Amino acid sequence: MTLRKLTLFFLVLTLSFTCISCAKTKEQINAIKPQSSQIKYICELATMECYYHNVAKYTEKDAQGILFWKKYKHFWIEYSGVVKIGIDVSLVTVEVEEDSVTISMPDAKVLDTKVDKNSLTKASYIVDGKSAKISAEDEIKAFEYAQEKMMKAASEDKALLASAQQRAQILLEEYVANIGNIVGKEYTIKWNYIKAEEQVSANISEEASDSEEEKGA
Repeated sequence: MTLRKLTLFFLVLTLSFTCISCAKTKEQINAIKPQSSQIKYICELATMECYYHNVAKYTEKDAQGILFWKKYKHFWIEYSGVVKIGIDVSLVTVEVEEDSVTISMPDAKVLDTKVDKNSLTKASYIVDGKSAKISAEDEIKAFEYAQEKMMKAASEDKALLASAQQRAQILLEEYVANIGNIVGKEYTIKWNYIKAEEQVSANISEEASDSEEEKGA
């Protein structure tokens, strides 16, 4: 088990036992149940950081010259970066009824991408011998393109997305089981997976609600 996994494991245990620190009676302990805020926090802890090293090709047609003497801008950029993959916690909810816990959550997705600017040096740009002259603006565009490409590659990596989803679910199962051990219950977890179209609808509803609150203010 890696240091990061150990850290996550102990944080889950800490969350489980923190909720009984103020409980003094059996009735208070029996009232303890899985909390939405802790479920969301665990999903955040499960976020994966993946390191990418790749080469992106940049091409701009007819960038220089006239008529039959036009030149393309054509070069490659070698870069490194970090992609964060996990669960959008704003869409995660939990319902507890007796010994049943229903956790609603979306599929794991790319939460953030960041190209490491320090990985970009003059040697990172490989220019085609027939290319038109490359400017600083072209390098900026290539940087943005590299970020987009990294996002696309991670978003299409189904194995990586599935791994992030499983990681979150395992930690949540451990958390719910620990709460059950505290109160003497064996919880059954039901997973409700939110589909992409439902996520869009939820986001629209949330934005509309925020807009109404702003008008009211």
